[in-house]
Amino acid sequence: MKKTISCVLFDLDGTLIDTAPDLVACLNKTLIEYDFPPVSFDFVKPNVSFGAVAMIDASIDKNVDAPTRARMLDTMLTLYENNIATHSDFFDGMREVLAFIELHPIPWGIVTNKRTRFTVPLIHAFDLSSRAACVISGDSTPTPKPHPAPLFAACEQAGVLASECVYIGDAAHDIVAGNAANMHTLAAVYGYLQPNDTPENWGADALIESPKQLLTWLKNVL
Repeated sequence: MKKTISCVLFDLDGTLIDTAPDLVACLNKTLIEYDFPPVSFDFVKPNVSFGAVAMIDASIDKNVDAPTRARMLDTMLTLYENNIATHSDFFDGMREVLAFIELHPIPWGIVTNKRTRFTVPLIHAFDLSSRAACVISGDSTPTPKPHPAPLFAACEQAGVLASECVYIGDAAHDIVAGNAANMHTLAAVYGYLQPNDTPENWGADALIESPKQLLTWLKNVL
């Protein structure tokens, strides 16, 4: 049975765009500046969906004092702001997904916990500003995901019903938020999952292993 899908909403990091290369590079520059050893890409990648604080916390000793952590965070974020799309790129096949959605045509948008300070220059770098029907950042609403407020804000901006949206994200809080908003939900298991994640228990309508599989899902329901 075909679902009624009037809008496709994406999480940003780990779902729409592979931002981990730039985030990890900026983390390692910060670690070196503060006399900590750099970490491997694979070690810290699972923390990307939880932000810079989580990436730093995973990479340094728990006994490091709060002021040092705060300075490291400021350094990393400044580096990232100045290198927002040096190595980042769409996940393989995502350009085709967006092209299919736009040809259908239905609107699509972005709902991320990334702050506006970083979301806006990133989507500008990928020429998405005029293509996305809505862009909601982590500070666009008083409560970020897993609260459904950002998703409702996206629906209002795009002029669509929440029940007719599908939301795709690579973290449990994405699926929790989407379900709370009464949306269809897809877990992007190709993203930045942690080793102990169990996406099969998140309550998503389906697990998506690649953008190519997402394209197939969309073709089957639209």
